[in-house]
Amino acid sequence: MKMEIIRLEAGDDALVMKIADDVFDAPVRPDRLAAYLAEPGHFMIVALADGVVVGQCAAVIHRHPDKVSELYVDEVGVSPAFQRQGIARKMLDAMFAIGREHGCEEAWVGTEPDNVAARALYEARKEPHGPAEEFVMYVYEL
Repeated sequence: MKMEIIRLEAGDDALVMKIADDVFDAPVRPDRLAAYLAEPGHFMIVALADGVVVGQCAAVIHRHPDKVSELYVDEVGVSPAFQRQGIARKMLDAMFAIGREHGCEEAWVGTEPDNVAARALYEARKEPHGPAEEFVMYVYEL
């Protein structure tokens, strides 16, 4: 099986039409993907196994007037059939390289307290500034 980790660019949305189970939270809409990829500062890495998307990592650059630019890793997903093979780690490595390429000095990611697999992935990295932070999130319907 041929495995590739690739960065999607605007116009690459056709690459994401064959997707393994549970890579994304919901079905991918081509119009939303095209808009995401066209937006400056939005990045997506996918893992392809024989042309099928088995993993994805999405991130956005946050620029601030009073602190360093940071890469917010919004999503990391790997199909259960492909987990524990280093795919998520490779996608994060590629995404962090993109962040550095765009002048980001920090990257951050959050997950649910009970997401043991994600926490193990993030805690195994060499770069964290310290232990996981606790925070409260509010979601508003617009």
